[in-house]
Amino acid sequence: MPAAFETDPTSALASLPGGATATTGTTGEGLRIGVFDSGLGGLSVLRALRAQMPSAALLYVADSGHAPYGERDDAFIQARSEHISDFLVHQSADAIVVACNTATAAAIHRLRLRCGDLPVIGVEPGVKPAVALSASKRVGVLATPGTLSSLKFRRLVEQHGQGAHLVLQACPGLAREIEAGVLDTPALRDMVGRFCAPLREAQVDTVVLGCTHYPFVTPLIQAELGPHVHIVDTAQAVAQHTQRVSARHPGTPHTALASASASASASASGETRLWSSADPQHLQRVALAWLGLEAVASALP
Repeated sequence: MPAAFETDPTSALASLPGGATATTGTTGEGLRIGVFDSGLGGLSVLRALRAQMPSAALLYVADSGHAPYGERDDAFIQARSEHISDFLVHQSADAIVVACNTATAAAIHRLRLRCGDLPVIGVEPGVKPAVALSASKRVGVLATPGTLSSLKFRRLVEQHGQGAHLVLQACPGLAREIEAGVLDTPALRDMVGRFCAPLREAQVDTVVLGCTHYPFVTPLIQAELGPHVHIVDTAQAVAQHTQRVSARHPGTPHTALASASASASASASGETRLWSSADPQHLQRVALAWLGLEAVASALP
């Protein structure tokens, strides 16, 4: 796999105030970007991709029938990731975004080998930009148990966490609670409060959201930690990295695998299509409520 696909999508964030990066490249005209997550969390990345590449057709798969990945073993996550990536290839995707930290850690190497020249972009907790942003070098990380226990995350900490005190907080059940689609309930508030308490006690000044579900409860997290705490979400960096990679690699041999009907239905400029392995109507309702996105959701084969 070319080195460009291994580039840390959060690297550009480390040198710019507030995690902002410059916008460059194409708006995505004619491109079809496949995106998948264990469930609804990847909609945070889809939101960033829509803003960054408004002319690209976006194909989103929520594997909600098997969520959350953060509580599954690697073999299961790899099998699901391969199944969904194959589906997106047959839907004529020009690139695939693994919009799940746990799936990135467990499966992205296998996906890149499987997909050949097709760009496969992953997400990872923004430890590097968080350490750069933190004045006290006291950084909290909220993530799933699967992400925090992964070899990929341990290597990330070894590479970019030096010189900082990292407080790693596993959040079992939080992604599952967010999957319900209601973002402010007593149960959710209680759960966020319990997971944020150790970070508050450690007096962190920067917190990394290490799961793509968590940006949707940022207001609850911010309320627990206080307005002075910076919250780092790497969705924008992932979208910008996807834009750069797609601009360098327009079109792939994989488009030939798509059926004529799939190619035609996915080619409309700026169109977004949704699939779910659970209830497509739930995905459709949540996409409208959270993103203001009106799109038809179908059952994932």
